[in-house]
Amino acid sequence: MRTTTAPRRQGRGGRERILAAAAQLFAAQGINATGMEQVADQAPVSKRTLYAHFRTKSDLVIAHLQDLASSGATLEAVLTCEDIPPRERILGLFDQPAVDAAPVRGCPFIDAAVEFPDPQSAVHAHAREQKLRMVQLVTALVSELGCREPAALAEQLVTLADGAASRAMVLNEADYGRHARAAAEVLLDRALADPR
Repeated sequence: MRTTTAPRRQGRGGRERILAAAAQLFAAQGINATGMEQVADQAPVSKRTLYAHFRTKSDLVIAHLQDLASSGATLEAVLTCEDIPPRERILGLFDQPAVDAAPVRGCPFIDAAVEFPDPQSAVHAHAREQKLRMVQLVTALVSELGCREPAALAEQLVTLADGAASRAMVLNEADYGRHARAAAEVLLDRALADPR
């Protein structure tokens, strides 16, 4: 029985409809609470079509995370936006996300790693890769700013961003990042101060 079926859209293939349905359901109720049949109903596609595109739920989750990353809907987008100065890109990690009626979900990669806690699982490994990429991007930006110890500062800034995302989700407070942004500004000022 279909309870919440997304309207069919012209020009959208089955894979795109599946990913859109998965994104909506994962955000609303979590990954593990979402069944493959529910995704098929929401898409709407047959289960056969769903499994033709994604053999396992892990395959679907990884594709969902890849789709998020390539869509510009993650923090990577602000870090790679060359129109913005490096310091502002870093501080953009703490800006309030677009206001949405749904509860605050925090970082989708942290959420996925929590729901797939085995470090050997493909989903957890993919989430870890994204988190390591985030550190690399921040390291490059603080290096560009002239920081003498860019790797350490990048880890501190990313830890602040991840912590803010987690607290925002737990407290359901979308603009919680303002607290971490203030701390990030202090870290940047101290790290980039003239040593004389």
